Amino acid sequence: MMNSTGVAIEARGLTVVRGSRTVLKGLDFTVEPGRITGLLGPSGCGKSTLMRSVVGTQAKVTGTLDVLGSPAGHPSLRPRIGYVTQAPSVYTDLTVRQNLDYFAAILQPGRRHRDARREAVTRAVTEVDLTSHSDALAGTLSGGQRTRVSLAVALLGTPELLVLDEPTVGLDPVLRRDLWSLFHSLAAERGTTLLVSSHVMDEAERCHRLLLMREGEILADDTPEALRTASRTDTVEDAFLHLVDAAATRQENAR
Repeated sequence: MMNSTGVAIEARGLTVVRGSRTVLKGLDFTVEPGRITGLLGPSGCGKSTLMRSVVGTQAKVTGTLDVLGSPAGHPSLRPRIGYVTQAPSVYTDLTVRQNLDYFAAILQPGRRHRDARREAVTRAVTEVDLTSHSDALAGTLSGGQRTRVSLAVALLGTPELLVLDEPTVGLDPVLRRDLWSLFHSLAAERGTTLLVSSHVMDEAERCHRLLLMREGEILADDTPEALRTASRTDTVEDAFLHLVDAAATRQENAR
């Protein structure tokens, strides 16, 4: 279920203060359902804080933030959202399949769900292309493979919203390409909404829509094509730099 305006995420005046620092500065934005929205910007600009706010794990959030028609953090949202953090969330002393079996049992406890859990685990392992490593200990996998195990865990419940914090960091170009192919399949075939953060600007071209962030603020909320056209640049990275320069000029003129 979306909210009354038909959007998956809607923020108005979203603010997060940590100590004396305002990490998110009154953000207004929306995320469309069934699309891939890229959250891009340099490290430390507030991307992870925004994602934690969306999934309901961030403290001291003010303003309005609605997710799938409910306030962010509402208990009813837990089975509807998949969240993959930058640090892989797996048990290194269990195999890939054992990890997934464990988390599937948490999602669907009881004997009567045993067959459904088995099917969900097999599907998730296949989707992240880890079938040949399903019996390997997670501790023996590469960093990129552990990231894919975490993604498989997030896919177990077929979430309506998938929040991915830097999912391709440290991956080689082939694995990055394969993961983005999976993201597009999830959006196109399941109607999954994806919010994907990255500080790698070339990944922006793979998104349907972009939120460009800098220093706790959103510089732009538009499609890659529209951003390039508006700034008369050839790449989203150049468009981002154009926006940064324009913002700096406005601040200088306001002094």
